[in-house]
Amino acid sequence: MRYLAEPFILGALKRGRSVEQFLVPAGTPERPGVRWVEVRPVPGAYEVHLHTALDCEPLTGDLDSLPPLFDDEEEDLGLLLATTNEPLAALHAAESRTGAARERWVNQSMAGDEYRDYILSGRPAATPGYEHHRELDD
Repeated sequence: MRYLAEPFILGALKRGRSVEQFLVPAGTPERPGVRWVEVRPVPGAYEVHLHTALDCEPLTGDLDSLPPLFDDEEEDLGLLLATTNEPLAALHAAESRTGAARERWVNQSMAGDEYRDYILSGRPAATPGYEHHRELDD
């Protein structure tokens, strides 16, 4: 089973493990990209990071190995969207800010499997399960 039920999401975060979720494609047809969101435990808090990378690999499951989508972007840590004191509040922040879905969270580094599925399905403009994502390119 790929996706985590809410008690397992919260358990992972409380144990100091990140959870993440592959989002919709980003960028332009000339410079395609992908996005994923991460909820990361840090000492005394939980951070929500949005990652945007160039979709340039033919078949990788390692999103962290992809270069930044924009040349002036430093992607090592991702864009910090929110910091909260509670893991559930961090999930709510991630979902409201990025359109992430509660039923699609995975353990750290497993969002790469979603990316691989996206590649194998022909890189559709709308990723199944994410038809109603907010547009984040504003």
